[in-house]
Amino acid sequence: MENNITILGSKKRIALIAHDNKKYDLLEWAKYNRDTLAQHIVLATGTTGKILEEALNIDIVKLQSGPLGGDQQIGAKIAEGDIDFVIFFWDPLEPQPHDPDVKALLRIAVVWNIPIACNRSSADFLFSSELMNQEYPRILPDYNLYRERPIGHQEPEKTELADLEPVPEVFLDA
Repeated sequence: MENNITILGSKKRIALIAHDNKKYDLLEWAKYNRDTLAQHIVLATGTTGKILEEALNIDIVKLQSGPLGGDQQIGAKIAEGDIDFVIFFWDPLEPQPHDPDVKALLRIAVVWNIPIACNRSSADFLFSSELMNQEYPRILPDYNLYRERPIGHQEPEKTELADLEPVPEVFLDA
């Protein structure tokens, strides 16, 4: 599979998401990184976005709440090339009604080679990287072979009766 390169600008498009039990953790992290966040485009799922916008006093593009489709909206934006990385403080100890959406979001981020931080430590590493405020050549797999694969019903090869093996007698006696 060939690869393509897309240049991430120095102003990143960052998605912030947090499950209910992790919203406070994300808020504390975001307060600490407020000045850096203010230099970028920040998107968030509904409730998380509202909390962050009020606390940080920065503009945040607010999508639907996660259980109402916000995680899927973030995933769609990743697939369209409109998000550069994801910070998602998810709760590993609490089942979520929209767990399939969460799994789909994480999968699509991996498909499109999007950096993901799932806790404060990984978010700190992303934000402290020298790549954070400069252009970055992100390698993307070329999915053209996948897109152009043959799909649908394919006519099976014709088989002549003479080419068939006889049915074993064991099955004929039943």
